[in-house]
Parts: sequence; structure tokens; C-alpha cells
Amino acid sequence: MGKSPSTNDVLIADEHLVQSFADLDALKQNEARTVINRAQGAYVYDGEGNELIDGIAGLWCVNIGHGRQELINAVTEQLSTLDYYSTFYNFTHPSAAALAEKITSLAPPNLNHVYFANSGSAANDSAIRILHHYYNRLGKPEKRLVLSRIGAYHGSTYLSIAMTTPAYSECWTGANDLVHHLRSPHYWREGEGMSEEEFLDALLLDLEQNIARIGAENIAAFIAEPIMGAGGVIVPPDSYHIKMQAICQANDIKYISDEVVTAFGRLGHFFTSKDVFGIEPDIITTAKGLTSGYQPLSATIISDDIYDVISEPGEQFLHGFTYSGHPAASAVGLANIAVMEKEKLPERVRTTGKLFENTLRDLNKLDIVGEVRGSHFMMGIELVKDKSDKTPFDKKIEIGNKVAKAAQDRGLIARPLGNSLILSPTLIMTPEQIQTTGEILEDSILAVTKDMGMSKA
Repeated sequence: MGKSPSTNDVLIADEHLVQSFADLDALKQNEARTVINRAQGAYVYDGEGNELIDGIAGLWCVNIGHGRQELINAVTEQLSTLDYYSTFYNFTHPSAAALAEKITSLAPPNLNHVYFANSGSAANDSAIRILHHYYNRLGKPEKRLVLSRIGAYHGSTYLSIAMTTPAYSECWTGANDLVHHLRSPHYWREGEGMSEEEFLDALLLDLEQNIARIGAENIAAFIAEPIMGAGGVIVPPDSYHIKMQAICQANDIKYISDEVVTAFGRLGHFFTSKDVFGIEPDIITTAKGLTSGYQPLSATIISDDIYDVISEPGEQFLHGFTYSGHPAASAVGLANIAVMEKEKLPERVRTTGKLFENTLRDLNKLDIVGEVRGSHFMMGIELVKDKSDKTPFDKKIEIGNKVAKAAQDRGLIARPLGNSLILSPTLIMTPEQIQTTGEILEDSILAVTKDMGMSKA
């Protein structure tokens, strides 16, 4: 095995890498980068040898932890047998077929057909393309539009960025003519003067009014994350999804549940749509935890009703990606699920995830913590200038970045998102690691508060 490149070598080579969701100008000016060299369990190690708790699990995805030999072996064994073949035309192969069968055994009972791609963005794009084809075959080509929500995150392709909250689209264009955004279900920010029940009624009315304005005959789908992820970890009011789906069903609007983040254990279940939120959507999209990030793979899981229409004689299914159902990725998906089932990881998360949630909720006692929200291993911390009236910090202060940097200096990677911090760690966190995470976050917030001259001490 060759010697690992030095941190300096990586940084020189990195000048040629276009990084995602980054300030490219700052990177040109040699803004400090973090080089991650290796990872094991719940930790990653930077180029200076520092051990860091991976508080974002890579990017919402390394659910079973880093360095699992079972998944590494699955890739090696699959590549030694069948390195690659497509699933175009009449071709198939054992690992993709077996994974599709396994996924449908875990999904709600009405979802029995799986289309594979290689990212959550592609999964959501595929969901809309499939629904357009579905309605075309039913003789309803005008049913093309999509309802999404302010605060949503559904991806970064031309279509999925249009379905994502407009905050991510500044200076970018997308398929905006296809998408209409509904109100955010963020009660703490948007429900001023209302009870939670009244706020829910307002959200339902917003949906009904938009359907009336646009015309149900023009709307193909409503897409919603069970809990919003990169839009700020927004938990909707109780029974929100049940009541939103009922309105959609009454108007022949398909319900897409974007479980790219929430599936495969993060909230204590393989899928949360039915087991946590009480709905059986028409489509579930997922990625990330499907392979714990060891291989790029996503799944668009469609209902029997949709499949029956698109598989009728007379037309081909003209949609596909070169790497759909890649043998190595599929083999890793199977191995990943096997580990989760053997170790009862979703069941464990129902306990450890609640401990993590409650540990972070204790940060509410701090002066600049406005709201701690989320569930289990999916949490957001919103930082505010004035807690009494929820006044946000000026964006130029970059409070989220300041606290994230302070946390990283203390041994924890957290994700800054404007005035918030996002925590979505590996699902194998021990009580001791959870306690350490809480302590680092508290120390970091207090240190930044003191540096900004806001400390009352």
C-alpha cells in the first residue's frame, strides 16, 4: 500500500476540485480547508491528526459508522464477480434484484417497485419524470405541476433545485415553471399568535387555496420530507402529513415522501412515513443511509397503482442512468441493511436517539439558543440575537460558522446553516459520545457568546 499523501499535497491538488455549496472565491484566497484523511466508527481524523466526532455522519449518511468491514467486503466480493452491468432493456443482475426485493419488504405495503439511481436529487427527479409519464399514459398530460414547500430541500439538479426552498436558488435557475411553494410548517417561526392546531389549520387552508388557484387538474404531486433536513430540520405539527395527504388524495394529487435523510434508522425506523407519521405515500425516495454512504445509490419506490399504469403495453419506459442499480452499490445496500437488522440499529436508535435529542434540547438554557428542534439523530439548533422576540443575528455575523468552528476546534464537526447548526451523527453513538457532543456544543456556544461580548458573566 502506498504512502498517504501529505496534507500539503492534498491542498495543492484541491485547487483543481470544485467543491459543493462552497464560497469558491474564499477557497481561491486559500481559506482554511479541513482535510479528512481517515475515519473509524463515530470519528473522523483530519490532516493534522485530530480526532473529531463526526456530528454530521459525512452528510446525513454514514448511519452505521465508518470503517465497517462487512460493507468493504461486500464491494470487494461483488467487484470480483460482476464489476458492472447495466439494468437497461431486459438486463438485470442478482444484487440489484435482491436489493429491490429487500427494500420493498421494509417499505409500506403499497410500495412494491424500485427504481435505482445514484443520488437523492436523481431519485426526486425520477419521481417527477415517472409521474409525468404516468399521467401522460392516463390521458392527463396537463397534470405536470409540483407542490413543494418553503424550507424544503429536495436536491441540486435542475428540477430538484426548483422543488427546493427558494433560499437555495439565489443566482441560479431551475425548472421553476413546474413548482409552486406552500407555506413552511415551522410553527416556532411562522405560527405567531396561533396555537399549533390553528397553525395546522392555516397550513391545510394554504394547500387547499393553492390547489383551487392552480387547478387540481394541473397538479401531479406534492413532495414533502417527513422532517425537513437541509432547510433547517423543521418538524411539522402533529398529524400534518396525514391531513395533507387526505387533501391531496381528494384532488388526485400524488404524495411523494422524500426520505433521503429520514429513512434507514435516523428516526428509529427503516422508513418513517408509515411507522412515525402514519401515511402510505404514493412514492418514497431515499438515498444516503441506504448504503450508509459507502457507495452512491438512491431508490425511488413507487406504488402498485403507478407501476401498473407505466407497465401497460404500448410504450417503453424511456428513463435511465448508466449506474442505475450498479452491482457494487447494490451489494453494499444489502450488506448495510443486514448490519442494521443484525444489530437492531433502528430499535437502538429509539433509545440512544432520544438521549441525543434530549441532550441537545438542554442547550435551550443558553442565552442565544432560540430553538432546539428535530427528532432522535436529526437535530437543529437555531441561534438568535434576542431570545425574547426571536430576533435573528445579521447574516454577516455568520454565527453558525463561528459556533461550528469553535466546535471543530474542540473535537466535533457540526454543520452551519445560516443562523443554525445541524447535527446528524452516525447512529452508533454511545451515551458517552453523546454526552461529549453536548458538552462541546455548550462550551462552543458560550465561547462564541463571550468573544462577541454577549456574555452576562
